[in-house]
Amino acid sequence: MSAFHILLVEDNDADILLTTDLLVQIGINHSLSVARDGVEAIDYVFKKGKYTDAVTPNLILLDINLPKASGTEVLRNIKKEEKYKKIPVIIYTSSFLEADKIVCESLGVNLYLTKANTMAEFSKRIEDFKNFLSMIL
Repeated sequence: MSAFHILLVEDNDADILLTTDLLVQIGINHSLSVARDGVEAIDYVFKKGKYTDAVTPNLILLDINLPKASGTEVLRNIKKEEKYKKIPVIIYTSSFLEADKIVCESLGVNLYLTKANTMAEFSKRIEDFKNFLSMIL
């Protein structure tokens, strides 16, 4: 079986490193692609421009606060397209705004998680991801 392919949509280098570490801690066999803004993420998923040969992700980890197109715009585009709407999307963001969570839920996000600020929260996120992945794998 080929590796589980994850698309991480994140513009912050430190958060890319932390998320990559979190994925390693989970311990699943995965490959990872990174999109650094919302437009790049949409192009990747829809295989446009330089992404015509992109691997369709099995999971998308999506930040809300992105340049060029917000995470909610990316989510809206993915979930309205029949071909891609079944790809699980986890919002993984530093936004604690209830309004953001409500919008994402209305657009069909599969899971909404806030980024960890402490080691205890980081350990909790590992468990959150493991639990979610156990449902989709």
